[in-house]
Amino acid sequence: MTESTRIVCIRHGESTFNAAHRATGIDPDHRDARLTPRGEAQARHAAAALRDIPFELVVVSPLTRAIQTATLLFDGHPAEPRILVEVLHRECQESSCDVGRAASELAAEFPHLEVSHLPEVWWHAEDGAETIFGLPIEPRPLFDRRVAAFREWLRARPERTIAVVGHGTFFYHLTGTFLENCATLELDLDAKPAAA
Repeated sequence: MTESTRIVCIRHGESTFNAAHRATGIDPDHRDARLTPRGEAQARHAAAALRDIPFELVVVSPLTRAIQTATLLFDGHPAEPRILVEVLHRECQESSCDVGRAASELAAEFPHLEVSHLPEVWWHAEDGAETIFGLPIEPRPLFDRRVAAFREWLRARPERTIAVVGHGTFFYHLTGTFLENCATLELDLDAKPAAA
């Protein structure tokens, strides 16, 4: 019998988009939104609860708010886990904040991370799609396939203890639970999420 993999999902801290949208109910057109000072504090606070877990791998979405959160969560972590930027679990692209920045821009801002495996444009950018602010919205069938593909990607990983730093809507469709900013949830790959 093979040892099961422990997977801990962690939503990013509060972003500028989260704060503005909560205040107004309107998309503020914050592309690739960053963490607010409150979001940074949430990540620093959440880091303490993760210190005793011997993570081998941290998988982080290429959206800036997730990268910032992962950096704060795992800076100085005793296990010194490898951090891998993975595009499969980026957020469902339905708001301005879900549109990313070029891989070259991420490489310049976050030189401690390897992003050369990402295409320069890694977010949903199909011509002819429904748009918001002139930016394409990811069709639901594509998003559903991506969630399923990420589940299988995790299943194939050799590591036994993995942290996944990502996004609310994506995690909801992966786990069936909506996570608040910097909340955590352990994922059972064999359980069917209620949201599926």
